[in-house]
Amino acid sequence: MIRALIRIVRWTGPYKGRLLAGCVCSVFMTWATAAPTMFAAWLLAQVAADARGVLALDPSWVWLSVVVLAACIALRFVFTYGKNRLQESIGYEVAPEDRIKIGNILKRVPLGYFSEVKTGDILATATTELAGLELQGMKMVDAVINGYVNLAAIVVFLCAMEPLAGLAALAGTAVSSLALTAMNRASARLTPMAHKQTEALAGDIVDYVRGLGTAKSYGREGAAMDPILSSVRRLKDVRIAIEFGFTPKNVVHLVALKLASVGVVAAAAWGFTAGRLDLWTLLALCAFSFTIFSGIERVNDSAHMLGDLNDVLDRIEEIEATPFIDADGKDLTLDRHDVELRDVAFSYGRGGGKRVLDGVSFFIPEGTTCAIVGPSGSGKTTIANLIMRFWDVDEGAVLVGGHDVRELTCDSLLRNFSAVFQSVYLFNDSIENNIRFGKPGATPEEVEEAARRARVDEFASDLPEGYQTMVGEGGGSLSGGQKQRISIARALLKDAPIVILDEATASIDPENESLIQEALSELIRGKTVIVIAHRLATIEHADQILVIDGGRVAQCGTHTELLAQEGTYRRFVEIRSRAEGWRIGS
Repeated sequence: MIRALIRIVRWTGPYKGRLLAGCVCSVFMTWATAAPTMFAAWLLAQVAADARGVLALDPSWVWLSVVVLAACIALRFVFTYGKNRLQESIGYEVAPEDRIKIGNILKRVPLGYFSEVKTGDILATATTELAGLELQGMKMVDAVINGYVNLAAIVVFLCAMEPLAGLAALAGTAVSSLALTAMNRASARLTPMAHKQTEALAGDIVDYVRGLGTAKSYGREGAAMDPILSSVRRLKDVRIAIEFGFTPKNVVHLVALKLASVGVVAAAAWGFTAGRLDLWTLLALCAFSFTIFSGIERVNDSAHMLGDLNDVLDRIEEIEATPFIDADGKDLTLDRHDVELRDVAFSYGRGGGKRVLDGVSFFIPEGTTCAIVGPSGSGKTTIANLIMRFWDVDEGAVLVGGHDVRELTCDSLLRNFSAVFQSVYLFNDSIENNIRFGKPGATPEEVEEAARRARVDEFASDLPEGYQTMVGEGGGSLSGGQKQRISIARALLKDAPIVILDEATASIDPENESLIQEALSELIRGKTVIVIAHRLATIEHADQILVIDGGRVAQCGTHTELLAQEGTYRRFVEIRSRAEGWRIGS
């Protein structure tokens, strides 16, 4: 439990001073809350003495009592305000910084990280689990520190008043602490299971949403819900098992404190009958005995939650410890923009596996167009990903502008690239802002010029809100061709010297294809261009064509040169010619 407290305090970073100051206010708030009870007991004893004729009370004591009680109440609210002002917002200030930090980390990790860590795990950590730390972390720290500081003060007070009462309190506290320690250990053991099921549920929900269209098309929405229902049941079972596991320990914790309260009353009565305590002290201890442990009683929730929050901190630290792909990179400016692969070998997954590329070498001069063709799964897209350093090679080197890409930071490398993919992702924002994503500081005029060159204006002008039209999540309100043209406008606006086109027209209808081909012609003018495509019209005019087969460069040359050779490319052209020339018979 102490370790979890220390970690939460460290997590608050520059706000730890405010957290600890809030805990001090919390302690004084508790004392201000208890003071009226003590004063009332003392005053009652004075009134009893006055009734017996032992002491004559001055009427001014009535007004003095009112002033003292009002002062205690005022102090209570002052310290309560101070505690809340200092502590309550800390979680809301630190958690957003952590979420931004996680986002910055994820954009610099290898893509392989997302193959090894499920999206649901990252989603759960950054949202629900971090939210628990955000909402409960400060409360748990305050509850434990306030509870034990006040208990220490109370035990000292009891020992001074009546040693037997102090011993009763210490005995109850000792048994309670053992039960809380057992709860904390159980939480540390069981909480990861609950978090694992929470992450599995988040992943199942993400999968369900992504596959809902397919499920509907087959009328299997109910079957698609099965993984979610299973995850919900497993999470319910784990949470119930955790609660049942905590119940016996929690009962021991509470019973020990209640018995300690009874022991304090018994010790106080014994001291009074023995003449060691006066009446007001007896009354104070009797009135106070069943509230002095209230702070510690609430620590049972903290013992459980601290184990939970400790596991959340573990998961956050795991993400923060993920090595950056460009940790050793430098922010360099390239003075030329040729691309070269030297004897590159690559396989997906840790520890190797089947090689996707093996001994691939080629050179693309600056300002030329290189088409990459080959069967599905031959490694074409992998080559593009390695050039942009989404992954690192296992062997060999990828060079851009004469520099090994491992010498550069990802930002300094990728500012030299514009990429248009077959599957276009648009953000849930306006058409204008989706285009401006390629150049955040672009003026509206620059955005509209890029849109015109990409033929976006041909459909944007017909929309009710023009370029301010919201495209929906992933661009769902637009057609595939419209999304593709926005993607090209984004690349045009960025105006990077190297352009990668990965099946940019593969799934576009003929009417849109001619418009997109015009837009692509605008995009690639004067650039170093790498085209991954199957359509002959896209590749036959390239300065060189690379034929990738089985993870190797099978052939290299111009369209005319490769047609004159027996091999993969000629067969590819013959197949594509038949496929593109088919028609429905009469």
